[in-house]
Amino acid sequence: MPNHFHFLIKATDISVMPVPKTVIPTQSLTEGIRLLLSSYTKGLNKQLNLSGNLFQQKTKAKCTSLVSDTSKVFTIKNYSTIAFHYIHQNPWKAGLVARIEDWEFSSFRDYCGLRNGTLCDKEVAYQELSIDKEKLYSDSYNTIEDFKVKLIF
Repeated sequence: MPNHFHFLIKATDISVMPVPKTVIPTQSLTEGIRLLLSSYTKGLNKQLNLSGNLFQQKTKAKCTSLVSDTSKVFTIKNYSTIAFHYIHQNPWKAGLVARIEDWEFSSFRDYCGLRNGTLCDKEVAYQELSIDKEKLYSDSYNTIEDFKVKLIF
């Protein structure tokens, strides 16, 4: 997306452990993302001879496995799957592309076999999210109702 990005990350026990000796308590995964964004910003600023922030402070993160659903609109098991499809649908629903697979900055092409990227562990996603490889493409075009998006994001 032109003004934001999404990651769906499978956290491990180690990645959610607190980082030792930090002023503000933080988890390893959160610190890793902070360092990634900070390093990218520094590199870009150096390349373009600029200074300042590129990303907002306080990046938003949401744990999909700890969501409490009192509305019974969706289950915790399919919450992550909804997030997976939402992320891929985002540029399409925003009108930036005619088809989901047209957004070059998305992992959707990798999951559909249109590109052979190595950033995503597709097998983990298929297994953890119970995604049917044969139905992935068609399932991805089933738009998520706006009220569900508002409930979970």
